[in-house]
Amino acid sequence: MAGEFDLIGRIRARAGTRPDVALGIGDDAALLRVPVDHELAVSTDTLIAGVHFPDDTAPADIGWKALAVNLSDLAAMAALPAWALLSLTLPSDDSDWLDGFLDGFDELTRLHDVALVGGDTTRGPLAITITAHGFAPNGVALRRSGARIGDDIWVTGTLGDAAGALAQWQGGGPRSAKLRFRLDRPTPRIAAGLALRGLATAAIDLSDGLAGDLGHVIVASMVGAQIDLGRLPTSRILADHFADEPRRWNLQLSGGDDYELCFTAPAANALAIERALAASDTAATVIGCITAGDGIAWATPEGEAFVPRASGYDHFAGGRA
Repeated sequence: MAGEFDLIGRIRARAGTRPDVALGIGDDAALLRVPVDHELAVSTDTLIAGVHFPDDTAPADIGWKALAVNLSDLAAMAALPAWALLSLTLPSDDSDWLDGFLDGFDELTRLHDVALVGGDTTRGPLAITITAHGFAPNGVALRRSGARIGDDIWVTGTLGDAAGALAQWQGGGPRSAKLRFRLDRPTPRIAAGLALRGLATAAIDLSDGLAGDLGHVIVASMVGAQIDLGRLPTSRILADHFADEPRRWNLQLSGGDDYELCFTAPAANALAIERALAASDTAATVIGCITAGDGIAWATPEGEAFVPRASGYDHFAGGRA
């Protein structure tokens, strides 16, 4: 068995570096250089076993997802990732589990040039807290409060795959490996977020479901929204496994764990957005528009009103996994 300092040493050996890291792991604090004329974007998330990922999730997938959900927040702000802090609470000093976790974590840090610059380890029920830092030029970062009446509402990728995987896992029946991959390995839309600088008016990442997260945007922007459920981007595999439309819509609206971007933009920017996102190899779909008033109106393809079963995931209203 490994002790705490051995575990820290294993983490430090795989931390990576960047020219803007003056001092990383090994001192009381990291010393980091923020570029001139840039703002520092900071996001933190905690993942807990049995809540944010099923108990049978592979350590490498936990490592990937723990970082991905934080990078997704930076993507929604149109910020370029740079550094991360990692705090691990582990039930035991299991070096094999840690090595697997770091495999997934490191895979994503290499993809986005993120340096691990510090953190903490302690003993207790499995929990992972990551704080991610990124940069955006002054005044460029996207916020939730910028949506304007008449804006189109877009989402990247497809919605509901992760929620579908979780529903299958909880139900104990047939399971799709492709859906489970979307749950375990979400894609932080960094390139898309950067491409939307100067084009989008507001953005948020979809961690708790479209209904809840879009709700945050319209409250912050003091507007309303209208969504056409027939335009929700849906993967073929989700449609095959969840043929009942109302059930599938509820997964897409309230299930969470998509980590796609939902953003608003003037209709006049549509062509420029399509070109910018094509260059970043990201698909996106217009699903509705920003309206006057408040609240979200959901309409079926037949024009009938639809009410989601929940407004989004709530940590104090029941566990996800």
